[in-house]
Amino acid sequence: MTKKPTLSTVAREAGVSVPTVSQVMRGTGRISETTRQKVLETAKRLQYVPDQRAATMRSGENREIGFIINQLSNPFNAEVVSGAVDLLEDAGYLVSILDARDDAHRQGRHVEAFIRHGRGGLLWVPAQDTPDETYDLIASRKIPTVTFLRPGRDDFDHLGIRNAAATTEATHHLADLGHRRIAYLGGVQDSSVRCERISGYATTLRERGLGPPLVWPSGDDKVTSLEAMCKLQEAHPEVTAVVCNGDMVALGACLALLRAGKTPGREVSVVGFDDIQEAAVATPPLTTLAVAPQHLGRELAKLLLDRIATPDGPVATVKAPVALVIRQTTGPVCR
Repeated sequence: MTKKPTLSTVAREAGVSVPTVSQVMRGTGRISETTRQKVLETAKRLQYVPDQRAATMRSGENREIGFIINQLSNPFNAEVVSGAVDLLEDAGYLVSILDARDDAHRQGRHVEAFIRHGRGGLLWVPAQDTPDETYDLIASRKIPTVTFLRPGRDDFDHLGIRNAAATTEATHHLADLGHRRIAYLGGVQDSSVRCERISGYATTLRERGLGPPLVWPSGDDKVTSLEAMCKLQEAHPEVTAVVCNGDMVALGACLALLRAGKTPGREVSVVGFDDIQEAAVATPPLTTLAVAPQHLGRELAKLLLDRIATPDGPVATVKAPVALVIRQTTGPVCR
């Protein structure tokens, strides 16, 4: 078996000192461009890859970030992760991504694994019913942490969304189009995010005198939301518009309408939430509450980098704005 190349191997082949190779690989020191290129070419030829664990032990700085998210299969989450990873990798960090699937016990194992193997920071969507012990464990290790979507505790930085304001705007939009029976579709848990969204919807119904809220549960995917929309239409044919818990729910609802021979935006109006890439190219294109998930991911990464740079700075809480993007799945109520 070929022996693994080391700093010494690269230094010997390039005809320079070991410290020079180390500085080139770390991007530090005053090294001439000629020497730098020679070292990099030699390292590439020898297939030398720096040992990050050894570098961490020497410098005390960990360049690996953990990201615990729920339901990575959801395109919204995937786009958020993509935005965060792009910025963190540009900053020289490696990102490990784990899907807790909204399971507090599974999440606990992930957190313990990150601590055991050492991570320089944590991006985290806390699972529903996360116990205090998990928050205490992270806080006791002083790991730079930013929670996302669901607020954790007030001693962690947080990036959230103006959920209630968003669904308020969506419900006003539908009421302005003449809709008088508007339902809320999607979600099955009383998470803080869903509760905030339902609150904005319900408050608007009350302000506009549109009767009691009608909240219809559904999984946040196209298959179960398609089935849920079919049942909603059977049980409440008077409903002419729905505000959805996410774009995947809205897209499933639109499929249900199409299968029933109805046109989203004509017989029944549908509003999504997220503005994932699929929303703009769906048939018909989806009216949605846009949060620009890739941009959200970058903002999430910036908060973490700020916390790493200033570990003793004040706790930051940011609520991202939401914009209503009107496309073809909303229109005047069909008389």
